[in-house]
Amino acid sequence: MKSSRLVSIVLLLQTRGRVPAAELAERLEVSARTVYRDIEALSAAGVPVYAERGRHGGIALLPGFRTDVTGMTTDEARALFILAAQGAHSALGMDDALRSALRKVMAALPAPHRPAAELAGRRILVDPDKWTARPSSATSADGPSGDAAAARPAVDLDVLHTAVFTDLRLRIHYRHSGETRLRTYTVDPYGLVAKAGTWYLVADRRGRPRLFRADRVASATLTDVPVRRRAGVELAEVWQRLRRQVEDRPAEVRVTARIRRERLDLAVRILGGALTGPPRMGDGEEAGDWATLDLAYPVLPAVRQLLQFGDSLEVLAPPEARRVMAEAAALTAVYAGDTP
Repeated sequence: MKSSRLVSIVLLLQTRGRVPAAELAERLEVSARTVYRDIEALSAAGVPVYAERGRHGGIALLPGFRTDVTGMTTDEARALFILAAQGAHSALGMDDALRSALRKVMAALPAPHRPAAELAGRRILVDPDKWTARPSSATSADGPSGDAAAARPAVDLDVLHTAVFTDLRLRIHYRHSGETRLRTYTVDPYGLVAKAGTWYLVADRRGRPRLFRADRVASATLTDVPVRRRAGVELAEVWQRLRRQVEDRPAEVRVTARIRRERLDLAVRILGGALTGPPRMGDGEEAGDWATLDLAYPVLPAVRQLLQFGDSLEVLAPPEARRVMAEAAALTAVYAGDTP
């Protein structure tokens, strides 16, 4: 801990110039006395650091002193390259700057840390965007829908993480959406993807790419068999293919509904990928209180998603979708007697 703190002090002084001891203590979460002891230790080690008293005093390095030390641990180096996998820099036109910065960071890393940092960028991806797939009931067993809205169990990523970085086959007990029994699969992991806050394992099963939600993995066991990935295929390529399969799944049920204007903003946020176009505003005094929504669902039962809006939303078409809503609404009669 002390060696890491000493490196942090040097890096802060290189970046900020003169820094008050109280500020260093606050940043490092230690006492000012500890900071002064660290300064003495740095000075004894040959680092030209000194302290100035007074109102504008502080701790500083002699002008012109620089060090190439990064002070990064293996985990810190991995974290940097995982962050770079988000792809958010593309929207800002900063891809070239990012690649250049990462090359400089890689060159500055201690040689033992470089393989781990490079591997992290190939085994872990972070995709912050929400799914744009159509909501469904249970057909997208490994994708974003199904019981996604249910309370999710805590996810233990340790074994999955180990399998990804040790290149070993993995045996998992997995529960698909809409099922209670567990299925057992032996898979060849490519890596882990965090999609809009949900973790997924990307792996081959019998040579074909599959997507497994981490919160549906009941247990996972490392085997002693080396992983068998397809030659020349990386995580980013497999992820893009699987993501397109989920998001480009054709919708089978087109639904038209109307919703009260005061609930429209909420509906747009919740329904998201089910909307096939912007809301349409009606004409006339009565129509002015309503907006029309055009939606698409892969299966008819998924229309029940609209029940959460109560009498603020009415399905207009098709007739089959209205029947689904009516059947679900009829359940209220069963519990009507419990209402005070």
